[in-house]
Formats: sequence, C-alpha cells, structure tokens
Amino acid sequence: MAEHVDNSDPKGESLMEKIADKFHGDDSSSSSDSDTEKRKPEVKPEVEPVASEPETLKNKVWRLFGREKPVHKVLGGGKPADVFLWRNKKISATVLGGATAIWVLFEVLEYHLLTLICHILIITLAVLFLWSNATTFINKKSPHIPEVHLPEGPILEVASALRIEINRALALLREIASGRELKKFLAVIAGLWILSIVGSWCDFLTLFYISFVLLHTVPVLYEKYEDKVDPLAEKAMHEIKKQYAVFDAKVLSKIPRGPLKDKKRE
Repeated sequence: MAEHVDNSDPKGESLMEKIADKFHGDDSSSSSDSDTEKRKPEVKPEVEPVASEPETLKNKVWRLFGREKPVHKVLGGGKPADVFLWRNKKISATVLGGATAIWVLFEVLEYHLLTLICHILIITLAVLFLWSNATTFINKKSPHIPEVHLPEGPILEVASALRIEINRALALLREIASGRELKKFLAVIAGLWILSIVGSWCDFLTLFYISFVLLHTVPVLYEKYEDKVDPLAEKAMHEIKKQYAVFDAKVLSKIPRGPLKDKKRE
C-alpha cells in the first residue's frame, strides 16, 4: 500500500510540472508578443508641406514705411483708393481734369470764387426760366427740375472723420509741446519749416492742386514699380538712421531733458 502511494507521487508531480510549464509557455509567448508590439516602429503622421520659398521671401521683403498691407488698403480702400490708383480710368481722368480746370480758372485766368459761383447761378437760372416759359408757346413739356437734398449720413460721416483727425493732431501737438518726444518735435519743426518755404513759393490753391496731382500719380507709379523702389528706400532709410544716430550722439544727447521725461524714466 505504501509502495503504491510512493509510486503515485512522481506521476502527480510530473503532471503538475507539465501544467506549470504550459502556463509558463503561454506567459512567455504573450510577453514576447507584447515585446514585438512595443518594438514596432511608430508611424509618424504626415507633415503638411511647408510654404514655398518664394512666398516666405516675399513676406520678408522690406516695404516703404514698414507697411504690411497693399497700397489700395493703405489709401483707405473703397472708391477714393480706386480713383487715386486709376482702377477706373474714366473717373480718375474726369476728377483730375475737373481739378485742373478749377486751378486754371482761379490761377491762370484769375477768376474769383464768389464771382464764378454767381455767374454759374445766373446762367443756370436764366436758361431754366426761359426754357420753362418757352414750352408754353411751343406746346411742349416743361423741363423737369429735380429736387436736390443734401443727405445727412455722408455729411455726418465726413464731419466725424474730420473731428477724429483734428483731435489726433491736437493730441500729437500737446505731446510734443510737453517735451516728451524729441524726435517727433524735430520732425514736426522740420516739416513746418519746409511747408513754410513751399508756401512762400505759391499760394494755397496751387499747393492744394500740386498735392492733388501727386495723389493721382505717386501711388499708382509706386504700386507699379514697388519692387524697384523699396530696395532704394531701404538703403536711404538705413543711411538716415545712421546719420541720425551720429547727430543724436553728438548733439541731442547733450541737451538737458525735461522733468516729465526724467520722471518717466525713473
């Protein structure tokens, strides 16, 4: 009986060892599978193509006055910018021709504004009055004279825009007069001095006409040749900054600063 028990023990142990080996084999296979899964190369997501080099270089090109918008947007967009840039050549030519006719009347022919307005009204009223009375004898319809009203919206918009610009100019003058910005002070003084010299050469109407002609010629020429103008303007700006740095070191830095600027630095 005891021998039978002794003989049966090795069989039980061998059976248990087989079961244990089977479990260990499954564990090793699963661990090897997990290792292979971990070792699989990661698939990288596709990267979107980078913008082409010409576009990036185009964005980095230096523009006059540091502008980032096209010339049409700088001029405010809309119909005024279309007129200045000759988008519609007929309208632009008509506006420029009308301004030239006004300048010729007042400067070349030495016509006066009040005299011109009165003569235009006299001729217009006389023609309409005679035409209206003549239709009764000819048996034709009298001329239709339209009712003219000034719209309130555009006038208020112009007045509001003018008010904003005047307030901005007054704020700039106040800031300059308080002694805070020496660079702006010198720029304004130089601009007023140049304007006074130009004003001594011609009257206000001629100066206005010259500015009007420049608005109709300079922007459209610059828009056409901006790729050639901007590099030259960049060199000029670098030279101006270099000369200003020398002037600042030799002259401006030696000028005593006002109390407001000293407090601002503290």
